[in-house]
Amino acid sequence: MWTASDRTEESDISPANWILQHPVYQQMKDLQGGDSEQLHAAFLVYMDLTEGRRWTQVSWVRSPELQVVLLEAKEKDGAPVHTVLPLPVHRSLSHRSVRHTLDRGFPVLLCAVASDSTLVYQKMTDGLVTPDPPVGPFQDVGRRQHRKRRQQC
Repeated sequence: MWTASDRTEESDISPANWILQHPVYQQMKDLQGGDSEQLHAAFLVYMDLTEGRRWTQVSWVRSPELQVVLLEAKEKDGAPVHTVLPLPVHRSLSHRSVRHTLDRGFPVLLCAVASDSTLVYQKMTDGLVTPDPPVGPFQDVGRRQHRKRRQQC
């Protein structure tokens, strides 16, 4: 049975501060690309892509023009590189920042990061794109509508 007295130096890091001690977070911080909120958002997206979604070749780059940390990743081996722009949900985007991100030449995902660590990904495109058709066991039920006839009194 584990007790509080069995704690080691490694476990002295409080659960709330483990992110600050993570080597990837430290390397992102060394880039000096964004403020602490954007850096935290970038790290959460990094963890989601690597641990949750199992994307490959996930790396981070500084965007001096936007003052943010961007992520570059492949969904799977052989897939194209995506640029991921992680931003706290309350942060707004300008047309200039969207244009700069799209001009990098890779498909772009915007990831809004809520204060409760919820992540919402949106694909950004340079123009209108027809969406893929829905996937699932759908049946065409036809266009006819059955109506009841009114009874005359």
